Amino acid sequence: MAEWLAELRTDLTFPQNNGEESDIRIAHCPERVLPGRVLQELVHNDRVIGGMTLKCSEQAVSLYKVFVEGACVTTNVRTAEMTKLTENSFRDVNIAFANELSVICDEHGVNVWELIALANRHPRVDILKPGPGVGGHCIAVDPWFLVSNSPDKAKLIRTAREVNDSKPNWVVAKIGEAISEALDKPHIDSISDLTIACYGLSFKANIDDLRSSPALEIVGKIASIFIGAKVVVFDPYVESIPESLSEGGVQLVDEESARLADVAVYLVGHREFSRDPGNSTSIVVDVCGLLSSH
Repeated sequence: MAEWLAELRTDLTFPQNNGEESDIRIAHCPERVLPGRVLQELVHNDRVIGGMTLKCSEQAVSLYKVFVEGACVTTNVRTAEMTKLTENSFRDVNIAFANELSVICDEHGVNVWELIALANRHPRVDILKPGPGVGGHCIAVDPWFLVSNSPDKAKLIRTAREVNDSKPNWVVAKIGEAISEALDKPHIDSISDLTIACYGLSFKANIDDLRSSPALEIVGKIASIFIGAKVVVFDPYVESIPESLSEGGVQLVDEESARLADVAVYLVGHREFSRDPGNSTSIVVDVCGLLSSH
């Protein structure tokens, strides 16, 4: 980026050529904010600041100290850049462990939510919750930068990405099993009599962000694979669904309508969702642990 700026502004000097005496100061300061709590975390979280020179770091710190109450820790620019990728890759690897564990537990008839709750009683174990995959603009993307730059070394990071990227397909397969079970019911003659309700469309709970959402991917695949079934979505944070879904016949409905479905799929654990699946005749697929008592 510094090179691009230098090419565009030949009237100014930059750190890569003029070091501490440059006109322009450049630093990499990765953000650490949680969707839904951005302003709070922007102020209170510690910040890693990596300047291209010492003066670059000092000036960036002085800027951040205007509003940051957390610590501003300085390092070199390369380490600062890799800090961001490392943090998100760490999260991705840990989520992949939980997602892989959920697949193994399903194969062996073990309640993964109970298992994780029990395992986490170990003082040095803290397993994350599995889900339909990994979405958002950071965790699902950043690990690939490490993989692309060190393809022969980043084996665990690559595998974690592949595990998380494959989880939506596994969820769709589980939904397919539920649909097959529903089609055996006496009041359903064909797939056109079937309603599938998907709870949650965002990439994580209690937000409206759909970026790289595995739930969004899953709903789209359901609509394209199980043609003829009525596919509806209930998400209290989403005011409208993407055009790609609506063109495929997916409808955004209220909770009352969703509760009438033959198959209920819980993809995102929004706080507004009832822990009672409602329609006792619904076949439930719960991939976010919303209905688990553990």
